[in-house]
Amino acid sequence: MKKVFNEIRRLAEFEKDFNKLLKKFKTLDDDLETFINSQLKLTHKLGIDNKAVVQISGLGIKTPKIYKAKKFACKALKGRGAMSGIRIIYAYFEKEDAVEFIEIYFKGDKENEDKKRIKKYYG
Repeated sequence: MKKVFNEIRRLAEFEKDFNKLLKKFKTLDDDLETFINSQLKLTHKLGIDNKAVVQISGLGIKTPKIYKAKKFACKALKGRGAMSGIRIIYAYFEKEDAVEFIEIYFKGDKENEDKKRIKKYYG
């Protein structure tokens, strides 16, 4: 399979969040791969807005653009489809064609993204 982006990176905190969720949702590895190859490709490569990913405004950060994925299909959450309640926060570096995952969380555990974390790395 052809690579969708030049580079995909994960912050150490994302890795920690991911591993914690992985214990609860065993399909997360595959789900993230599917998310990259479908949702992120639609949004950033094909320019198709299906309301799954929204840019986070009000952070005071010009580049990179920071996004929140609201539709993330998790097979471990059967019957919930793309509205699984899992959120992914990531930065998209247009010039480098790179995606950097910042945070992943389950909406049932936490309401919103960690703005302090975002500003720590990009502010």
